[in-house]
Amino acid sequence: MPKTSNLREPRTAKLADIQTFRNFIAGEWCQPAGGEYFENRNPAQFDDLIGRFPESDHRDVDAAVKSAKRGFALWSRTPAPVRGDVLRRVGDLLVQRKEEIANAMTREMGKVLAETRGDVQEGIDTAFYAATEGRRLFGHVVPSELRSKWAMSYRRPIGVVGLITPFNFPLAIPTWKMFPALLCGNAVIIKPSEDVPHTVHLLVEILLEAGLPPEVVQLVHGRGETVGKALVEHPEVPVISFTGSTETGAIIGETCGRMHKRLSLEMGGKNAMIVLDDADLDLAVEGVLWGAFGTTGQRCTATSRLIVHDKVHDNLVRRVVEAADRLKLGDGRAEGTDVGPLIHEASREKVERYVGIGRSEGAELVIGGARATGGSLDQGCFYRPTIFTGVKPQSRLEQEEIFGPVLSVIRVGSFDEAVRVNNDVRYGLSSSLYTRSVDLAFRAMQELDNGITYINAPTIGAEAHLPFGGVKATGNGHREGGWEVYEFYSETKVCYVDYSGKLQRAQIDTYDI
Repeated sequence: MPKTSNLREPRTAKLADIQTFRNFIAGEWCQPAGGEYFENRNPAQFDDLIGRFPESDHRDVDAAVKSAKRGFALWSRTPAPVRGDVLRRVGDLLVQRKEEIANAMTREMGKVLAETRGDVQEGIDTAFYAATEGRRLFGHVVPSELRSKWAMSYRRPIGVVGLITPFNFPLAIPTWKMFPALLCGNAVIIKPSEDVPHTVHLLVEILLEAGLPPEVVQLVHGRGETVGKALVEHPEVPVISFTGSTETGAIIGETCGRMHKRLSLEMGGKNAMIVLDDADLDLAVEGVLWGAFGTTGQRCTATSRLIVHDKVHDNLVRRVVEAADRLKLGDGRAEGTDVGPLIHEASREKVERYVGIGRSEGAELVIGGARATGGSLDQGCFYRPTIFTGVKPQSRLEQEEIFGPVLSVIRVGSFDEAVRVNNDVRYGLSSSLYTRSVDLAFRAMQELDNGITYINAPTIGAEAHLPFGGVKATGNGHREGGWEVYEFYSETKVCYVDYSGKLQRAQIDTYDI
């Protein structure tokens, strides 16, 4: 496999002492067609400018598609085990640069270093898992119903794949999409969130260093309404994978349906953690803090609802509030920080709106409900961990995704009521149950209407070798991660070989024993 180090230029170019980054199209780091750029700033420290990134448009997407088609012609003919070897080297390089990438990611999107290290590790795990799949792209050989006839299927690549990724997992989610798509023999064009462009820039560098042919990957920065739209609407991009809001996913779904494109949607969640009266409350407190306030609540799997049995409600709420009050807010790179900033001011304003909605609906605000200020917190986009009690099922606070550090507590009187409350939302991504009852644990796994259910653990924490996704408005049935994602990024080809030397008609020419 050819090395590409000679194709790499310095990671940044100086322009008035500001780092200026570029797209990667047609094997080169290049300026956007329109010559426009946008700024990427640290949400924990507004005056920390990470760099300027291309404000691309449809012309850049057109150039990327032309190049990707050439890359696909080469890469699709490369043996799958060899493709896997490239991804194994990607994993090795991610191991070597783990701390560097984690620091860059925390600077870019705010979550604490422990979490960004985990984000990189998820990319490492995904790379090594994909590498092994290069020798396991299994088809099937089945008996034919006719004599002297061979029947089989195998997996083959599709073409150019468009990937649109969000801000909250700047490395993990791009690798969830990229690595399986590449392993299956496709070429990829990635449009990362404009809030976290730097991390994917580093990932593309690593792919090239690992020996991926340059035209197999294209990086096009820009806005969703321009670059994302052009990628989704391009007639020569037959596959789209999108992670983001349900509202945007619905628009993408309409376009892809009209154009007969293969589409994977991973969208919103309104996840509930159920705590029954026999639960280990110490464990439950730890779980809800991590589930509700990890990544500042900016996860599609965040624990945004806490459904608590009446018998332990007051005790658990008191303990959760006390623990939440001890959480330290600040720059995610600073020692001792528990909760970082929200990604930008628009997110903070959205959280404020929902706090107002909760108050207007009669829920009781027991902690938080305000911006975190004072000292260095004034320089970033911080919001205090917020908890409402007395939240009513079917209220907006209980039903709608907020994507911030807001926890709604709902009181119930039984396991059956808890299941009904969990299921009675439009989303169906993740759920969890805290109980010592084996019987109720197994009932929960069957009755909770979600793609993922945890027992005695919070609603977050996917593992790379298992499928990830949800039901209802959370997605469209496809899964990321694990073995199922390889079916999304490849086509099934069925082949028959008739060596009987005569015409044999299936379902017509049948034989006795």
